[in-house]
Amino acid sequence: MTRWLVTGAAGMLGSDLTALLTARGEEFTALTRADLDITDGAAAASAVSAVKPDVVVNCAAWTAVDAAEEHEAQALAINGHGAANLAAACAGLGAVLVHPSTDYVFHGDASAPYPEDAAPAPAGAYGRTKLAGERAVLAALPNASYVVRTAWLYGAHGKNFVKTMLRLARSDVAPGVVADQYGQPTWTADVAAKIYDLVGSAAPAGIYHATSSGQTTWFGFAEEIFRLHHAMENRDATRARLTPSPLTTAEYPTPAKRPAYSVLGHAAWHAAGIAPIGDWKDALHRAFPSVAGG
Repeated sequence: MTRWLVTGAAGMLGSDLTALLTARGEEFTALTRADLDITDGAAAASAVSAVKPDVVVNCAAWTAVDAAEEHEAQALAINGHGAANLAAACAGLGAVLVHPSTDYVFHGDASAPYPEDAAPAPAGAYGRTKLAGERAVLAALPNASYVVRTAWLYGAHGKNFVKTMLRLARSDVAPGVVADQYGQPTWTADVAAKIYDLVGSAAPAGIYHATSSGQTTWFGFAEEIFRLHHAMENRDATRARLTPSPLTTAEYPTPAKRPAYSVLGHAAWHAAGIAPIGDWKDALHRAFPSVAGG
């Protein structure tokens, strides 16, 4: 049986991964931020040495994209140096490291899905810190690591776009939502399942894109969330069905530049003989009962 260690286990992805490992009867140790500060190299080495895992999944991360613009050093300590600490600990023990990353490592000015081997060119601090983590992991563990890039995450745990839209829908608020940024809404439970598949299949080490298939805009994503919400509460024709309205990026400025196009390709999954995550809309429909009830 594979022995797992999951850092950042209380987060959105970490919670879904530990739930999946529990359901599969796997042996695992779940460490939250309170249990392990991965920026402390000695603590990271001690934790990995104590557990002696076959696989470490690093779900610990600085994910506050806008805040990273003013606090890049702090974000880098977690996303870059913390990843390097875990990679060094895994190298010393002979463990495999799975390191989730992000679409923000790309500039976002493409017109076709980014392949796994596309040259990274982050446009902001968050992307730079995540790229530093990717490079540290791949350098330390070239044959024993998986960098798993994902994007537009939502799930039953923690704050995310789906929960925000549902809160507004339940309050009869129709928000303006950006309609000129393209990406792939992705359910964290699907990402957890792909991580499990990677490890179980002994797929080649390297970079994989764990995002839903297809693409949409934030506005398209919000429209579908509102539609599912109205269907769930069985609104009749006499009640107004509020819907979001489209905005441009210029009308919704943020401290960090958002990629205009961050659709990721899935060739590495096909090469490894593993099916990528399916269509984003199908995933949202499957996820909706758990996310809406959370």
